[in-house]
Amino acid sequence: MRRLALAAGTAVLAMVWLGPFLTEWRASFVSGMVAHMAVVAIASPLISVGLPDRLRPGPGMPAALPVLASLFELLVVWGWHAPSLRALAETSPAITVLEQASFLAAGLLLWSTSFARGERIHAAAGAGALLFTSIHMTLLGALLSLSLRPLYGAGEVTCFGIVLDAGQDQQLGGVIMLAIGAMVYLAGCLSLAGRLLADNGGRIHSQGT
Repeated sequence: MRRLALAAGTAVLAMVWLGPFLTEWRASFVSGMVAHMAVVAIASPLISVGLPDRLRPGPGMPAALPVLASLFELLVVWGWHAPSLRALAETSPAITVLEQASFLAAGLLLWSTSFARGERIHAAAGAGALLFTSIHMTLLGALLSLSLRPLYGAGEVTCFGIVLDAGQDQQLGGVIMLAIGAMVYLAGCLSLAGRLLADNGGRIHSQGT
């Protein structure tokens, strides 16, 4: 199962980094958002699940690490969506590499620490970190999709064979962040919360018997 998850996550990265998302469609905000979500919300959790135990955080991990990882992801995500940095990433291949590497680093750090092998405090911290990430991605996605003026570019762009003006491109990108990013992180939070409730129920049952 782990090998399958690792292979699937690596395949997603290859599809994003070697496909048209960051090359011929790179001027499209929608394309950049699809690449972003694929890296942090699909490839990163799959790769984190597939990592061997020696590379995964264990019981000795500081309990606050998932929270710190979520703050790091906040800085990475909001920073790269600043119009000036977005423009640099569109025009400079070197900046694009830096952007994608930081997305992957932030995603791997958050998912691997949130689902670390450890005590209940680690799962609780991970659930909180993923919930916080879901909230700030929801906020950013809403701001992008509801903005009255485009923040990125001014002309028409093409993505998936569809021509979009700057406003449509930004709004659709915001919707993608809401539909994929916010929901995936919320699902991760609920998964950890369910694990905590199950463990608590098992302890109560064992004490009662």
